[in-house]
Amino acid sequence: MTYRILLVEDNVQICRMICDYYSAQTDCLCTIDTVHDGADGLEAARSGEYDLILLDVMLPGLDGFSICRSIRAVSDVPLLFLTARTREEEVLYGYTLGCDDYVVKPFSLAMLYAKTQALLKRAKGTVLKRELVCGAITLNPVTLDVTADGQPVTLPAKEFALLQFLMEHKDWVVSRDQLLDRIWGSDFFGSDRVVDTHIKKLRKALGRAGKQIRTVISKGYQLKDHV
Repeated sequence: MTYRILLVEDNVQICRMICDYYSAQTDCLCTIDTVHDGADGLEAARSGEYDLILLDVMLPGLDGFSICRSIRAVSDVPLLFLTARTREEEVLYGYTLGCDDYVVKPFSLAMLYAKTQALLKRAKGTVLKRELVCGAITLNPVTLDVTADGQPVTLPAKEFALLQFLMEHKDWVVSRDQLLDRIWGSDFFGSDRVVDTHIKKLRKALGRAGKQIRTVISKGYQLKDHV
């Protein structure tokens, strides 16, 4: 299994060191996307599906604490702070916001990698077992059961996958390209309007609850917890 990691760090040298070290390991396959600005980091966290986020605290544009707060409002993805701050109250504040661990700079790459592995192993298999709930819609990724307004709903594979992705990213604006890449795969060469067709079918299948899926003009779709 290959894990996707988002690294938000303004020090390019640190990013290069982490990427080089992780790519040299053979016991855990990881791909790392790097971002060097706070605002871009938050956008990347919202637009991508990551298994782990490595987040610097001091960033240009938007600090790591603010990013963590925004991410935790919609996701429980494992998050590890990279920071030069060692004051106890600041570390405790990060945990209060919902981070899973801290690594203080300068840090050992081996220690960072070990913490990364521990968080990935802890999260593996637990997120998918959780029933997803958004307003009148519930979805169980294990049993594949879907209900809308308390009534069971049978969905074809594509509609189920679309709904699961939207529920995992509820309140986020998800583009057609993201949905194509996630549901149809990067080798799909058809029109992105195929997404619109399946969203229409999904809304119809969900009945009144289908109105929770909102069209965001020129951007994509957004699942809200109310009609």
